[in-house]
Amino acid sequence: MTNPAPRSLPRAPAVSALPAVAAVVTVVLWASAFVAIRSAGDSYSPGALALGRLFSGSVALGLLCLVRREGLPPRSAWRGVGISGVLWFGFYMVALNWGEQQVDAGTAALVVNVGPLLIALLGARLLGDPMPPRLLAGMAVSFAGAVTVGLSMAGGGGSSVLGVVLCLLAAVAYAAGVVSQKPALARASALQVTTYGCLVGTVATLPFAGQLVHQVAGAPLSATLDMVYLGIFPTALAFTTWAYALARTTASRMGATTYAVPALVVLMSWLALGEVPGPVTLAGGVLCLAGVAVSRSRARTRAPRTVPTAGEPHPERVP
Repeated sequence: MTNPAPRSLPRAPAVSALPAVAAVVTVVLWASAFVAIRSAGDSYSPGALALGRLFSGSVALGLLCLVRREGLPPRSAWRGVGISGVLWFGFYMVALNWGEQQVDAGTAALVVNVGPLLIALLGARLLGDPMPPRLLAGMAVSFAGAVTVGLSMAGGGGSSVLGVVLCLLAAVAYAAGVVSQKPALARASALQVTTYGCLVGTVATLPFAGQLVHQVAGAPLSATLDMVYLGIFPTALAFTTWAYALARTTASRMGATTYAVPALVVLMSWLALGEVPGPVTLAGGVLCLAGVAVSRSRARTRAPRTVPTAGEPHPERVP
């Protein structure tokens, strides 16, 4: 009598690579935003730049929603959309633009990178996000890298108390916005959450409309193009890919991914602005990337074992 074939334990479902690709797109475009903000910030005030960026992003997202025939988010999602729109799209962008005019780039990067740590704490407290050891270890390594990059780029006497406070408030708004956005993504699509969050942020920054109209008239074309670029790519596209990836993982893990931004900013500033980084800055960037790799990694799973049927000798006991 022939024994039946051994049964295999069920395998875990395959994990799509699309969320990881979306996270990479987000991080690269957000890193490019720092270069564009530095360029446009010479011609636009913080509030006007934020409003112009959000208006450009809202137009692009609105057209995409029309093409895809996306309706309004359900009523249950509006709380998260509204809070993230005011705090992250609106307040964060104004505070960060203003803070970067008050402190040097290194100090701004150092203070703002408190954000992912706050996301992890708020996510664990409010969303019940798990805190596996690999995530904690990766965030610790990345934060050490961000501190190294910040200290190496900091200039003597270039910081002010107001600038540090503004960057810290931007980090808090960023963290609160991400944690508020996560529940909304369970009820609405990534495009809906991003589009209407951006619209809410645009409305919140309308008090700066007078400044924007006045400054557009005197700004060079390159600065205005930088502002439009910020709206279409780091806002409309990158915030949508962020929301898509966030809907498929935890807020803590997505927050840790943004620690790659300082390393990419160093590289882009080197290529686009000719700002050659020193060895300490490069070492900090490598630490940031290494920490992200650790935080995104998963514990190894053992290969599925075959379960012998009744009367069949155990595989390990076969002579």
